[in-house]
Amino acid sequence: MLVTHSAPGSTPPAPPVPLAALLARRELGLRLLAGPDDVALHWVHTSEMEDPYPYLLGGELLMTAGVQLPDPARFVERVVEAGAAALGFGVTPVYDTVPAELVEACVRHGLPLIEVPPRTPFTAVARALWRLMAEARLNELRRVTEAQQSLATAAARPAPVPAVLGALASRLGGRAVLYGPDGSESAAAGREPAPEAARALAELAGVVGPRPGGPASASGEGGGLKLAAYALGGGDGLTLGVATERRDPGDHTVVGVAVVLLSLLTAPHRAADVSVRDGALTRLLLGAPAAEAAAALSPGPWTVVHARGGDGTPFAAATLAAALGTDLVDAGPTVRLLLPPDAPATAQPGWTLGVSAPADAAGLPAADAQAGRALRRAEAARTPLVRHRVNGLAGLVDPAEAAAHARVLLAPLGEARAETLRTWLSLHGSWDRTAAALGVHRNTVRQRIARCAVLLDRDLDDPDVRMELWFALSRAC
Repeated sequence: MLVTHSAPGSTPPAPPVPLAALLARRELGLRLLAGPDDVALHWVHTSEMEDPYPYLLGGELLMTAGVQLPDPARFVERVVEAGAAALGFGVTPVYDTVPAELVEACVRHGLPLIEVPPRTPFTAVARALWRLMAEARLNELRRVTEAQQSLATAAARPAPVPAVLGALASRLGGRAVLYGPDGSESAAAGREPAPEAARALAELAGVVGPRPGGPASASGEGGGLKLAAYALGGGDGLTLGVATERRDPGDHTVVGVAVVLLSLLTAPHRAADVSVRDGALTRLLLGAPAAEAAAALSPGPWTVVHARGGDGTPFAAATLAAALGTDLVDAGPTVRLLLPPDAPATAQPGWTLGVSAPADAAGLPAADAQAGRALRRAEAARTPLVRHRVNGLAGLVDPAEAAAHARVLLAPLGEARAETLRTWLSLHGSWDRTAAALGVHRNTVRQRIARCAVLLDRDLDDPDVRMELWFALSRAC
């Protein structure tokens, strides 16, 4: 059984569209010449490059008219290496028919090849795919919203835990099991799977747990079913196991809501924790020192996490907090969380996280600033999690002096240019990746970076200059 680790997310990803759905749009006149029609399409990309590999991310329907096609076999080989889902070939204006060598190469590699007739512009194909994706996204969001409402209703019933398990199993069309700390089944709902799948699910549930550094969730397969297990946030060692015949894009979000609800429903001792927390916060509002209020909660050290992502629903921040093992969360455009010592900060699907160094109560304001800077670095580098670096050369410079230097150095740029420069440097000067990260055209990136060089009067090709600017951007608040 293959096991991968993750945590319940709050953003259902956009479902891909099967190639067959696009071929079914008769107004396009598309014809499948090679390969299967059940591949998943994530987006459309048009290229007339002899080697499009550097410009593909994987999962695309690559459209081309063969303007530069000296070696069709090599072209297909590179497209397959890049992970493109399918190839669309326009038969005009360069070719009257799809080259036979191209068809043979696609058959050999199993790459779906569709013929685009002269009357169908590439933009019409792209627009049709986007519409199909929008419909699939809307349907998935509707399904997830209905599931969330069903779970919330179940949680309000007299026997909430069995009701939530039953609603979850019904919505996913499978089995939902609550395992105790010893691995035994505490409650279950849904169709009972075959013994092999039941054993595999119990073994998977044993992988996750509250131990330090352990995964928040794990997924795999067994007995012909898709399996997943999630550690609840109550601290009692309970685990939720789910077995389904298929795994749709929004299922992770639905299970994430169930994890939050079950964590609350199975942790009656939290009432005392909440009383302690509320008392500490009351003393703080009435003028008690921050260190005194924090001491009532935990001796620390604490870790501050800044996060952006989620789907904007009321469950998003709560789901993230449960996955990270904390009740101390401030929901907003930037979610801020305070993690106790036994709650490690790990990457969460659908979120970008900035993590501070551990700090005691007196150091929390500095830790909050560290988490903010780490989040900005994570967003610029397009990575799910960045931790504050305690050591290194940056630690030799006084933070206040570094921030003051950064403000003076970067003052001519303004916020938009500074963000462009930060992203461009984090991506090692790649115009295309920077454009994709910022959602602008590559020429816009070139113009902004050129303007930055003029305003700063610096040679941005100089490694020393790049190093100084990156340091300044990472220190700027």
